Amino acid sequence: GGRGNSIQYMANMGTTASLVMAVIISSGGEDDGPRGGSSSSSSSSSALKLWGLVVCHHTSPRCIPFPLRYACEFLMQAFGLQLNMELQLALQLSEKHILRTQTLLCDMLLRDSPSGIVTQSPSIMDLVKCDGAALYYHGKYYPLGVTPTEAQIKDIIEWLVGCHGDSTGLSTDSLADAGYPGAAALGDAVCGMAVAYITTTDYLFWFRSHTAKEIKWGGAKHHPEDKDDGQKMHPRASFKAFLEVVKSRSLPWENAEMDAIT
Repeated sequence: GGRGNSIQYMANMGTTASLVMAVIISSGGEDDGPRGGSSSSSSSSSALKLWGLVVCHHTSPRCIPFPLRYACEFLMQAFGLQLNMELQLALQLSEKHILRTQTLLCDMLLRDSPSGIVTQSPSIMDLVKCDGAALYYHGKYYPLGVTPTEAQIKDIIEWLVGCHGDSTGLSTDSLADAGYPGAAALGDAVCGMAVAYITTTDYLFWFRSHTAKEIKWGGAKHHPEDKDDGQKMHPRASFKAFLEVVKSRSLPWENAEMDAIT
């Protein structure tokens, strides 16, 4: 079933019936639920979140009998439990890796000059997933990986001081959306940025490139009617529009990642 745009979208793809199954997992204690004073039922529901959907399409009308729907629901529950265990394990491994890297970097800072956290291994790039990182310390720029030029980093710092001077750090998956005037000049190479303030003049930066190159739509190969009268949603056009939206946006910075670098 479906309603609104989804029905029109299915028609454009040549499908008539659909079966949608939710993959539900535990939120894992993330800060996405109500805190304090909530009822037990509210707390229980807030501990769950939608991870994804399994969508099945059929080109002709089809009714799925209840026993089969029940079996599908059981399969999704089993899949959700297994997925939740895998995600929890991945989180634990990530936390151990971050703690180990932080310990090595702190030891490096005690023994060597601050630039060692960029020039040696491990580096600050090993703390979180990123395409580049940099240290701006005592007026000197130490870039690593995909980073802005020195002139661009000085412009970013000027913007940070002017617009976010009271902050201790900043993260964004789109410098353009964050209001940085020079975002267009950075291109797709640098879209997301996380920064930790060491002092009012010294900074640590992490950069991420755009994510459009990582997105592959299986349905983009459909060839429905070519004409688009402006009222119905053309599948190929809709995929193209989505890529245009995300090409200047990086992967978002997770809470655990920000905890690791600030």
